[in-house]
Amino acid sequence: MKTRLTKDLVQIAVAGGGFKLDAGTRPISELMEIASAAARGGGTIYLAGMNKHPTGDLIQISEAGKGHVVLEG
Repeated sequence: MKTRLTKDLVQIAVAGGGFKLDAGTRPISELMEIASAAARGGGTIYLAGMNKHPTGDLIQISEAGKGHVVLEG
């Protein structure tokens, strides 16, 4: 999933698909968009490599995901 475009990941998440993504290098805005899509679709996404992001960013992603995002180090 690492090489997929954000728009593709959003479409998968909106369709209800769950996946694990190495997200350490993706911008916060993209991660929030993907998280929000997971909330709309009802699936769960796992975001790995999140120890590189500040706590404030993790909170924003979590709020966007509304319980459908798992943050991993």
